[in-house]
Amino acid sequence: AQTVAVGMQTVRFSQRIRFNGTVPAKLKIKIAFATGGKDEFLPGELDTDVPMEGGVSQQARIKIESININQPQVNCGDEGTEGKSLWGIFLLGLVGGLIALLTPCVFPLIPLTVSFFTKRSGSKGKGIRNALLYGLFIFVIYVLLSVPFHLLDQTDPEILNNISTNVWLNLLFFVIFVVFAISFFGYFEISLPGSLASGADSKASVGSLAGIFFMAVTLAIVSFSCTGPILGSLLAGALTKDGGAMQLTFGMGGFGLGLALPFALFAMFPNWLQSLPKSGGWLNTVKVVLGFLELAMAVKFLSNADLVMQWKLLPREVFIGIWLVIGVLIVLYLLGVIRFPHDDKKVKIGGLRWAFIILFTAFTLYLAPGVSNTKWAQLQLISGFPPPLCYSIYKHPVNCEKSLEPLRDYDEALALARKLNKPLLVDFTGWACVNCRRMEENVWTDAEVRSLMANEFVVVSLYVDERKVLPAAQQQTFTTKTGGSKQIITVGDKWATFQIENFNAVAQPQYAIISLDEKAITKTKAYTPNAREFKQWLECGLEAFRKQ
Repeated sequence: AQTVAVGMQTVRFSQRIRFNGTVPAKLKIKIAFATGGKDEFLPGELDTDVPMEGGVSQQARIKIESININQPQVNCGDEGTEGKSLWGIFLLGLVGGLIALLTPCVFPLIPLTVSFFTKRSGSKGKGIRNALLYGLFIFVIYVLLSVPFHLLDQTDPEILNNISTNVWLNLLFFVIFVVFAISFFGYFEISLPGSLASGADSKASVGSLAGIFFMAVTLAIVSFSCTGPILGSLLAGALTKDGGAMQLTFGMGGFGLGLALPFALFAMFPNWLQSLPKSGGWLNTVKVVLGFLELAMAVKFLSNADLVMQWKLLPREVFIGIWLVIGVLIVLYLLGVIRFPHDDKKVKIGGLRWAFIILFTAFTLYLAPGVSNTKWAQLQLISGFPPPLCYSIYKHPVNCEKSLEPLRDYDEALALARKLNKPLLVDFTGWACVNCRRMEENVWTDAEVRSLMANEFVVVSLYVDERKVLPAAQQQTFTTKTGGSKQIITVGDKWATFQIENFNAVAQPQYAIISLDEKAITKTKAYTPNAREFKQWLECGLEAFRKQ
């Protein structure tokens, strides 16, 4: 029974509970309630602990004082796990911005906007200056969209990782991306309220810096029906890369630059406008193909939720089979077999269209072996995007490496390492982590790397997005090194907190080599697609351990 203060009154809750295992010293409870007054109902939550007479505490160790990654025994490894792929994310965003230019909402605006700056600014120099400011403001607007995520990241460094692996959010992304796809197919348009565009447009006539800024805002608003889904893909994709808000900023900055660069360049070199292709049906073709790609992204988010919960709804072969069907549909569409509402009645297949037909046909054929149970089903070009090789519809998948079976509990692995006198290799991973799968499928399978990991180390994989609830006796309220409190309810809560408290990171994969007295032998290692580099790091740690 528990008494809860609600406003000026108290409420007593009683609940009969039966334990099938160890009775905890404290039972963690969460009460969700609503208080009503007149026509208002206000939701509320209460987290509290109820002491259990005769209970036993089995709380796991989280903060291990002896681990200090800033003072490893040897300096091999990475300085940190942040920033290793920021420029890769930036380039991905840049490509997204350039693709957005080729949509019906943006492409026709290029000559109109450039003409406005070059002909109405009074002089060529002033026109170029204004066009450059216009491009700069577009870039700034998209970067500013990432600022709220930095505030969230400062509040809780793990929040973006939790968002990226949240089952319901991934299912929501799945639905949103399907809606985006239907919109790109031309059945309806996603647009922001017209009042926003008209308001921004009216302020754009003010002139000077403010006027140019609101012209950039107007572009962002009126082009939203085309850029929104692409931007949504970037937002969701950056959130699932486990790199915090800075990756999101780099991605958004790349997108803004890709969108802004042509406006500035064509203003500086207006003669280039003559080389631009005329607007036409090809713009809608680009939009429809993007719609099919949105469907492929939707499947990825559904797969993330499936992997985290281990539902087995989308085994690897089913995932690849759906992508295979999408690839076939893209080819049929480009050939003119499939039509959508805004397509031209007659399809002219020119050289560029044939090039894309060949490209998508080749990729579709490449996917085909992925549904088979053969050695050709590994598909290394898309490694990490489909579910793992062992997450299969086949009982005995031929590509599933079983020579290395990491343990799943740190203390259990440490005890085994001490028994065998081997260093402990800690692998922070996640079910929805793309780079983790790439490491396991492309680097761990290297003969020399696999031999080292299997024979010279005790390997433990700690899944930070594991949603399995801990036994009641192991649940706890943990006080972090920054003085905050965190509820440790699931296995993922425990390992995510373990990682940030001891290794100062929230990104996965992250690898650490720990000695038998629980000290850092090396600096940690992040995503390392080069097998030789990863092997050298393992050998460095092993040599230092043997010298001990």
